[in-house]
Amino acid sequence: MNLQQLRYLNEVVRRGLNISDAAAALYTSQPGISKQIILLEEELGIEIFVRNGKRIVALTEPGEAILEIAKRILHESDNLKQVGQEFQSHDSGNLILAATHTQARYVLPPVVKQFIKRYPKVKLGLHQGNPTQIAEQVLNREADVAIATESIMLYDGLITLPCYDWHHCVVVPPKHPLLEVKKLTLAKLAEYPIITYDFAFSGRSKIDDAFATANIEQNVALTAMDADVIKTYVELGLGVGILAELAFIPDRDRHLRKIEASHLFKANTTRLAIRKNEYLRGYIYDFIELFSSHLTRKVVEKAMHIGL
Repeated sequence: MNLQQLRYLNEVVRRGLNISDAAAALYTSQPGISKQIILLEEELGIEIFVRNGKRIVALTEPGEAILEIAKRILHESDNLKQVGQEFQSHDSGNLILAATHTQARYVLPPVVKQFIKRYPKVKLGLHQGNPTQIAEQVLNREADVAIATESIMLYDGLITLPCYDWHHCVVVPPKHPLLEVKKLTLAKLAEYPIITYDFAFSGRSKIDDAFATANIEQNVALTAMDADVIKTYVELGLGVGILAELAFIPDRDRHLRKIEASHLFKANTTRLAIRKNEYLRGYIYDFIELFSSHLTRKVVEKAMHIGL
């Protein structure tokens, strides 16, 4: 038994039991993977996969148990490498961030600037996606840190840490009738077509909950995956926008006006997620603290210990 066999097993399952896809991902051959898995089965004395002819169709019951152990062994193997890299070159390496558009566009730039200045030898990567996608990227070791508002708390393999709270606001073109309203209400807002986030993004559930609780039907004319698209269509006069307040920048959004709406929608909490049982390089702890100053190394290590 060796780590390569366990990697092959794990990748085949990750690729939906498609050996060809697993071979491509691991830069090896399909026969090579098949042979190593058969050798592993022979050594363990059990069948890991259910087969239909030469085709793998499912994991067996003992195969399920072996897969979980294999994942833990591979995880700890990666941790050993991280320890070696930390003490060999503590100020260089790689850091892959996975974030939603709002975080990547409006929150991360100054943090990334500070981080690069502090760690010029660390290669930084930024992946964008919806909360589900970025959480899965961290779980699959395609990213080190996920930052989002919705959904990432739902994954057992992740530890999530609260970073900051924020509210939605309403944006409209200049001279819009809503600008004359002294205090905006949901009923008044519902009189106009609404342009807001897609269901998976930026606290959309809080918007829907507010209207549902008030028993008011909202007229959602258009949904988008990021605030910039929402603002573009509001500028065109297609409706009023509901977006994250932090995504409205007066100096840049001169063709729009912001209306306070924190009294209409509950606050949202942006969270940062990392893998459980993970050995974090020192610069990752520093990045986390740069992003959210209360998340010191001591706080993060305590959360990771509790999450074991």
